Amino acid sequence: MAFAVLDNNFENLPGAQLELFSEFAALPQAEVLASTAAAAQRARELWTAVLPEANRWLGEAVVQNWLRHLTATGLSDDTLILAAPSKLMQDWVQNRYADDLLRLLRRVQPSLKFLHLHVDANVEMPAVAEAPVATAEELPVLPMLNLGAPIDAARNFDNFVVDKSNQLAFEAARRVAASDKVEFNPLFLHGGVGLGKTHLLHAIANEITARNPSRRVIYLSAEQFMYQFIRALRDKETFTFKEMFRAVDVLMIDDIQFIAGKESTQEEFFHTFNALVEQGKQIILSADKSPGDLAGVGARLTSRMGMGLVADIHPTSYELRLGVLHARADRAAVKFPTEVLAWLATNITSNIRELEGAFNRLIAHAQLTGAAITLEFAQRVLADQLRQQTRRISIEEIQKQVAQHFGLRLSDILAARRARAVARPRQLAMYLAKQLTTASLPDIGRAFGGRDHTTIAHGVRTVENLLLTDAALADACAALKRTLS
Repeated sequence: MAFAVLDNNFENLPGAQLELFSEFAALPQAEVLASTAAAAQRARELWTAVLPEANRWLGEAVVQNWLRHLTATGLSDDTLILAAPSKLMQDWVQNRYADDLLRLLRRVQPSLKFLHLHVDANVEMPAVAEAPVATAEELPVLPMLNLGAPIDAARNFDNFVVDKSNQLAFEAARRVAASDKVEFNPLFLHGGVGLGKTHLLHAIANEITARNPSRRVIYLSAEQFMYQFIRALRDKETFTFKEMFRAVDVLMIDDIQFIAGKESTQEEFFHTFNALVEQGKQIILSADKSPGDLAGVGARLTSRMGMGLVADIHPTSYELRLGVLHARADRAAVKFPTEVLAWLATNITSNIRELEGAFNRLIAHAQLTGAAITLEFAQRVLADQLRQQTRRISIEEIQKQVAQHFGLRLSDILAARRARAVARPRQLAMYLAKQLTTASLPDIGRAFGGRDHTTIAHGVRTVENLLLTDAALADACAALKRTLS
């Protein structure tokens, strides 16, 4: 029997336990008492094992003042029951620490899904001398486990396909992951969408954690960092926010370009960056452009981001694409002829993400229809994707063509100048980006120096109205569409 209670009197089982596990009510008392001893010991061991980790993640004051006064009273395959000596203690732990505790418990017992707290008057409230009230300085409330995004264990260095287009980034990432000292700070990886930046970040996190599980590695996107900061401002918990991020050993932020135009977020990240560097902590960043090319990001921050190792990931080569496909085909449940892999590598050239998407699409169609994967089958299934790729246009290409058409510099299109000679071409570029790409308004805004999506919407509407009355603008728009098509 999986469930156990730590009460040696069946009649006095806490009501919460009988309510959660009603099957016990139908069992003979002797059977329950005989089967609980071993599981009861596991419950105590589980809770005891987690407290040191809670001490490291949540702080000694939290453990001493709150967690040590809880008693593990029940355990099943998916639930641990904790008893608190008072309603205040139950509510405080439930509201502030339950999620983090459950994550820590899962490290020891992965099947655990629930943490149930209830009040038990038989649990003794500790003497005041054993539970000192900590001052603000003694309460490093660090809910670290809520900070970052999950790390994908499937993304590692072994299944990252390397060639000359990404070799520098790969070797730098592997060196940072294998070193106990900080050699490059920050490590800055940049390249286009779907070229493997995120894969390398996950591989670094997995390698560091495997080598030294005690190192605190946090991975999150720049947008998540911004949302955490905004929430801290809203809840007046900026001090806690600062303490959380300054307590990590390795901070990894993906797509750092998304803080473009967000001055308050940039200011906070700048101070976080400096604090971690001064402590000798590792910072790893990724972006779609090099630090110096990030429009809408302040000069002092881009200078900091470029002071370590900047590694570029270039567009994929045919050899790399073919290597990725062969690696995927070796693990696939269906057979892929060599000619199909070669055809995919030749025709899906934008990035690895789309290449793998096409590969998965072929597998799905083959399994659903029972058809063999042949060259003709692949061409038929992927016909619409190939048509889309042949006419795909990037926002950056639109910006360059508009700047060239109007005799401007690309920096003029991205800058904040409002002179009509610059503003109107900029709005036209926004309009073309909306018309000719699948990018959302926020994505377009980020590509135009971190502008808000409402600014992009206004620019698009302005051009739509002017095209009805401004013949010169209409001619320019038509000419640019022909050039870009």
